[in-house]
Amino acid sequence: MPETAPSARTVLAGIGAPAGTAPVPTERALADVLDPLLRDRALGPERAAVVVDAATGKRVYGKDAGRGLTPASTVKIATAVAALSALGPDHRIATRAVLEPGGSGDTRDVVLVGGGDPTLTARKDGRYTDTAASLRRLAADTARALEARHVDEVKLSYDTSLYAGPAQHPIGPNENITPVSALMIDEGRLDDSSSGPAPRSGDPAGDATEKFAEFLRDHGIKTERTEGTRASGRAESLAEVESPPLSALVERMLTHSDNDIAEALARQTAVAAKERPSFEGADKAVHAQLAKLGLPLSGARFADGSGLDRADRVSAELLGALLHKAADPARPELRSAVTGLPVAGFTGTLVDRYPKDSAGTGVVRAKTGTLTGVNTLAGTVVDADGRLLVFAFMTTGTSDPQAAQKTLDKMATTLANCGCR
Repeated sequence: MPETAPSARTVLAGIGAPAGTAPVPTERALADVLDPLLRDRALGPERAAVVVDAATGKRVYGKDAGRGLTPASTVKIATAVAALSALGPDHRIATRAVLEPGGSGDTRDVVLVGGGDPTLTARKDGRYTDTAASLRRLAADTARALEARHVDEVKLSYDTSLYAGPAQHPIGPNENITPVSALMIDEGRLDDSSSGPAPRSGDPAGDATEKFAEFLRDHGIKTERTEGTRASGRAESLAEVESPPLSALVERMLTHSDNDIAEALARQTAVAAKERPSFEGADKAVHAQLAKLGLPLSGARFADGSGLDRADRVSAELLGALLHKAADPARPELRSAVTGLPVAGFTGTLVDRYPKDSAGTGVVRAKTGTLTGVNTLAGTVVDADGRLLVFAFMTTGTSDPQAAQKTLDKMATTLANCGCR
């Protein structure tokens, strides 16, 4: 017989009370249950924690909350809030094909212009292909536009000039991230996966252009590849496709801890802020955007958008403030920074981390962060009284990642199981 679904008792308890009317846990009561867990040796020598009442923004628990630590992938929460604030949840990223003026005979110059959409797909079927921008569609529309101009032979190049600086992440070639480029397909993955580690392209723009040329040939357009270039201001638009809205990209990034989307959104934030769209420029842009929101940024550094760089520094206080801001009913444009958080026991990076009989299952929504020696967890939880709380737990110097994750998960579960008054 199928197993029964996990109980949703604590979720339903929260629905019955109007927002903000359930009792707030007290700092002393939270300390009684969280302090022993925070002292667990599995958490390593450096640890920090904060719990904030989502309705009021009042801190109800904190230990070294203002101390900057390596956030790992929880830095994606900062990337999400900065991008949503700078660009808006409805923003879409366009990939274009343009026709340069002039040319000899029947041969014309076509440029594939990357707009920075890492989810542009060349696949027919698969996860996300129904909503992602399609390179196949772009090729079909481009071929029709060329035929209308009586052009059946082109020289094809690509333009990745939107981004600047090193493309390779500081960690070097790695199955967790493709070199950052304004033009890539399927996140540069060389297999059929849509999340997690995978073999990666070393030349994502070149691979995308080669696939585009193949699709053009399928539509009767003879194609000769040339080197990358920069589309001129006189180029005529042939066709374009657009990514899903930024809110959907943010949700996918957070749920699956997608590093490629994270780096793209950090650079999109830099473009919007008129900063150099590089790792360094994105750091400045994210910092400036969060400063506009009045967030506590002392000691913060955003060396990348994904959290793979150990030079990142974020405090538990900042993570809590980011989530509190995103949960604010007055900030609906930031909402996907909360709705995209993995659900304990059900989705994304938390799908296997909570047993079905845990009080946190289905109630904890949190972003995970994991590097060697670093474990973090930040998100929201509805407590036993129906009060929505925001939390951030950070630790570095851990030697047993599974033990550290178990303790962090237990801390979040304790909040879910606690009235704590």
